[in-house]
Amino acid sequence: MRGVVVFVCLCAIVEHVSCYRYHNETLPDAASQQLTEFRNLHPNPIGVTTKVSGEPLDIRDFTTMNTDIFISRNHFRLTSHFVRERIPERIVHAKGIGAFGYFEVTHDVSKYIKSDVFNGIGKKTPVVARYSSVVQNLGGSDLVPETKAMALKFYTQEGNLDLICLHLPIFLYRDPIIFQKFTHAFKRNPRTDLIDNTARWDLLTLHPDPLHTVLWLASDFGLPDGYRKMDAFAEHVYEVYNKHGDRYYVKFNFRTEQGLFNLTTAQAQAIGVNDPDYFNRDLYNAIAAKQYPTWRLEMDILTMDDLLKVDYDPFDMTRLWKRGTYHTVTVGRLVINQRAENNFRDIDQSAFCPSNLVPGIKGPLDLVFRARKIFYPDTQNYRLGVNHDNIRVNAPLYDKTYSRDGKPPVADNMKDAPNYFPNSFNGPMPYVDEARSSEDITVYHRNAFDLQPMAEFYNEIVDSDAHRQRVANGLANSLRTVPRDLEKKAMRILTLISRDLGRRVRVTLAALRAEDVAERRSRIAQCLDDVNRRNAERFDKYIKSYSNMHT
Repeated sequence: MRGVVVFVCLCAIVEHVSCYRYHNETLPDAASQQLTEFRNLHPNPIGVTTKVSGEPLDIRDFTTMNTDIFISRNHFRLTSHFVRERIPERIVHAKGIGAFGYFEVTHDVSKYIKSDVFNGIGKKTPVVARYSSVVQNLGGSDLVPETKAMALKFYTQEGNLDLICLHLPIFLYRDPIIFQKFTHAFKRNPRTDLIDNTARWDLLTLHPDPLHTVLWLASDFGLPDGYRKMDAFAEHVYEVYNKHGDRYYVKFNFRTEQGLFNLTTAQAQAIGVNDPDYFNRDLYNAIAAKQYPTWRLEMDILTMDDLLKVDYDPFDMTRLWKRGTYHTVTVGRLVINQRAENNFRDIDQSAFCPSNLVPGIKGPLDLVFRARKIFYPDTQNYRLGVNHDNIRVNAPLYDKTYSRDGKPPVADNMKDAPNYFPNSFNGPMPYVDEARSSEDITVYHRNAFDLQPMAEFYNEIVDSDAHRQRVANGLANSLRTVPRDLEKKAMRILTLISRDLGRRVRVTLAALRAEDVAERRSRIAQCLDDVNRRNAERFDKYIKSYSNMHT
């Protein structure tokens, strides 16, 4: 009988293990099956291991046991490379994922822009895309309400075109010098190494421009349901021109064709506990399942005449263009359909720069763009080296340049061509873009902070009282631990934006703090109850011990 019981138990265990194994093998999570996928593609070892010099390695060189490790044929090279295999982490946009795809022209926009990449219905241009979170460090969570990004590099016949897009249609600031201050305040406290809401609100009360973005992030638009289900906006207003030299001012907007979906705070918290890499995993698995993410590219357009008529600054990146002052045309379709084979080679080394433009796009006029033209290349030079444009993922289809030498990679280093310009020996020559205007527009921005765009967002775009309360909940929660004097400053600005917003945040914050007090009192009471209970138990033991001694 005992043998039968054991046999039944063993059968149950085998059945359980079989079910578990079957369940895992049928998971649609391609990211978890990457190594299995590699083994299926390569049923045999892919070759003989070598040193970096190409010398085949004997199996005895893969151990240092019972050898002099300092003369090991393999150990020193392995370890010395290992301790140097990291490059500087991006200060912002550190955490992300990338993939490849193409852009296809679907509509004729030659009336507005002469760029080859956007002309010729049916034309396809290869693209690399990198998706990222702005504030998170490497290894951080995707499920934090913060700005998400989609950076694109179009490998056009006229050079690389880079568009750096965010999932919100407004930017953080107008004055580029605030970038360093904003980044320091919104990342980690230098002593605690923790995110510090006091630092954040201190900056917001002293320099309120980013507060518009903070309102968006506190709203239902704050956290998309993965990178595939978010729109992406190139933020700057670009001056473009057609083949006749007519100028237009456009915003490039990528509209998701998966449907625009966002996560609630509760959903984000629930997902984040189990899968902090949710955004990266979702994009990887979607491409693996051939559910290729797509976006429709639109251009919002203002003419030169429109510029003279609008009653707002259209070059202010912290505000939306007013409805009815511009018109929109469709350009084409972005399709992301190929996973990166090696994340470091293809994505971590990718370098995007807003000043990488092509004929037909003269570029933005705002101060932020002017600063980005200088500091994006400087960032890449620090992180990847002065020849980062020669790294395969960054290399254009065609280039002839007088920049050469320096730290590798140097590509063909322009071989034996003259290394100075001008020269009389047939080195590469500049061309003349006859359609490009020689006239420049200078934009002077206001110095005062304008709270009107924030009020319009709260009162018009946030379209219900329930939604407004959720905005207030997010703001109140971030104010929960800040000092009272800073809280007063914050409440004043929020009330200036909207009395209703100020009132809701004030009431919600009072309720949260009351909960905190009640919770503290409950913990103290519980602690006292535990102490009294333990004292009573000790007293009972003493009485029993005393009674036994005298019995």
